[in-house]
Amino acid sequence: MSTPASDPNRRTFLASSTAAAVAAVSAAPTVNAGLYAGGSDRLKVGLIGCGGRGTGAASQALNADSGTELVAMADAFEDRLMSSRARLQRQFNKDGLERVVVPEDNCFVGFDAYKRVIDKADVVCLTSTPHFRPRHLKAAVEANKHVFCEKPVAVDAPGLRSVMESVELARKNKKSLVSGLCWRYHNGKRAVFDKIKEGMIGDITSMQCSYMTGGVWDPRKTRQQCKTEMEYQIRNWYYYTWLSGDFNVEQHIHSLDKMLWAMNDEAPVSISGSGGRQVRTDPKYGNIYDHFNVVYEWANGVKAFARCRHWKGCESAVNDYIVGTKGRVDVMKHRIYDHDGNEIWKFEGEGGDMYQIEHDELFASIRGAHPINNGDYMCKSTLMAIMGRDASYSGKKIKWDELYASEDKLGPEDWAWGDYQPREVPKPG
Repeated sequence: MSTPASDPNRRTFLASSTAAAVAAVSAAPTVNAGLYAGGSDRLKVGLIGCGGRGTGAASQALNADSGTELVAMADAFEDRLMSSRARLQRQFNKDGLERVVVPEDNCFVGFDAYKRVIDKADVVCLTSTPHFRPRHLKAAVEANKHVFCEKPVAVDAPGLRSVMESVELARKNKKSLVSGLCWRYHNGKRAVFDKIKEGMIGDITSMQCSYMTGGVWDPRKTRQQCKTEMEYQIRNWYYYTWLSGDFNVEQHIHSLDKMLWAMNDEAPVSISGSGGRQVRTDPKYGNIYDHFNVVYEWANGVKAFARCRHWKGCESAVNDYIVGTKGRVDVMKHRIYDHDGNEIWKFEGEGGDMYQIEHDELFASIRGAHPINNGDYMCKSTLMAIMGRDASYSGKKIKWDELYASEDKLGPEDWAWGDYQPREVPKPG
């Protein structure tokens, strides 16, 4: 399938983002951004997606700025919403202060609940299941809101193209859009990649990243406990490709994003890989794989060897290595070595709470009228992850421009609590 003439290729993929962001900061006023919803200096926060990550994001938003209040919440399920609200109220409504001001009228449940939250907020935290992210982001940006957007930002190419349009609209509107690719906000990682960009290891020749753990949560509900098949799948969203994007997209994206970071956010040209279900074979685990081995190749010949798996009782390893002509980097340990194994640099400071830092910088950007837009790398990393998944599913080499132009959509166009049947477990070839 050919790429439409208006679509960006690998090099021009949101290429204007860096220059536009610098220009926006330079041109933006240095005074407070002014009054917000309700004619006051308080910032109203809305939460869409009330699971563990969403509850954490709301907490970090409130900790980031003393002038914030959580005013509205949305989730597909009432029990998840109420549990999250109670936890946040215990944390922030004390000593005579109320920061979680979410009455029953501002608790919204169902597929369209996100619209109601967006209407009531200045800043929207998008932390729902990844499948829903493109539509939620589109609505938030079109409503001219600032956004914290969790990763991944899509599970297929059509969703990603929608996100790219939203990214550009946020930039034009001078609204902040901060990504949940949290390692970009870790002090140690920032220092490591600064050294790479300064040339301490010379030209990059190869990279390796691993995300091997025992897995995530087991399915939370049985089919007997759910009223419909759709409810069962959304309750157990991680195990369905149309909802999570699969392991390579939902979790391993963090490792892939660091590889992209090392390459100055230039995307690879082609990807090949393999994977399958060796351990999580029970039907309760939906249709995702439990391991992937993928090779990402750049135009200059650099290759990144990426592996991830969820196997209990096996070796666990979450690490990233980058090799250059002058040395090599252990990214997770924040150390650089020469080729004789001698340590030539290490990060001495505090890494900091990257989850909190990303919100601190988001709200500082809003208050200072200096918009942050992480759209370029959050889109590229998402597409990298999708490509690795699809290369493994098909057993074929996939090129960047070809997948970007794909019209293959995962999941239904219209959401309803019915008997939705997902795709079969993919078989290469």
